[in-house]
Amino acid sequence: MSSATTTASDTRQPAVSARALVKAFGLIRAVDGIDLSLAPGRIYGLLGPNGSGKTTLIRLLIGLARPTSGEARILGTPMPSRAALARIGYMPQGEAIYPDLSVAENLAFFAALQGTRDGAAIERVLDLIELGGRRNTPAANLSGGMRRRLSLACALVHQPPVVFLDEPTVGVDPALRVQFWAHFRALAAAGTTIVVASHVMDEADRCDELLFVRAGQVIAHGTGASLRAEAGTDDLETAFLRFSGLGPDGQPLPGLTASGS
Repeated sequence: MSSATTTASDTRQPAVSARALVKAFGLIRAVDGIDLSLAPGRIYGLLGPNGSGKTTLIRLLIGLARPTSGEARILGTPMPSRAALARIGYMPQGEAIYPDLSVAENLAFFAALQGTRDGAAIERVLDLIELGGRRNTPAANLSGGMRRRLSLACALVHQPPVVFLDEPTVGVDPALRVQFWAHFRALAAAGTTIVVASHVMDEADRCDELLFVRAGQVIAHGTGASLRAEAGTDDLETAFLRFSGLGPDGQPLPGLTASGS
């Protein structure tokens, strides 16, 4: 069983937690016995290759999928819970917007869905994604990068205390990516818990803590600095390979097994 707990001492209720969480598809365990306890007000990076179980884990945590066994909680509420959804923001890998609605209509719809009718909140996220000049443009007429930005805004418009972002910066230009991360940092400083799934290691150091995920398990958890030190390397990608029991060529190292296996 894999486990992950916050590295700092924190007596507050976890924002996100899981106990012995398993999701099986036939003989395949996409999530394989994960324990989590993530303190509020921090940015957590779920890092691992495609197919490692990151998206399935997120779907279990927010209640979009039911576990085969185990339990997930958001802010102490067992998931799935319809009542808890208003306190969660979720940006999936795919586009979660309505193409026939305009930018502003998409934002208003998702805000109202979560019980928010605050026009100022819509203006704030429009500024964040730099689409104020396209507010009346149908989403279908936006570029792929712009639709990605709109998806992020829809996840944040109701100002949820817990946010899950699955590959949020894919298709976003470098300058706007920096702006996004500055906003994520400001949200965390104000108490929002953010879980970011990615397979891009160069964004990892923007997170407070990292969870390396492989084959449905959390194989390592800590700050970027602590994981590098434990793996004996200055490179996070190399650290991930070493925790996985793999060499630089991606092949198993003789006599070693993956951490947490």
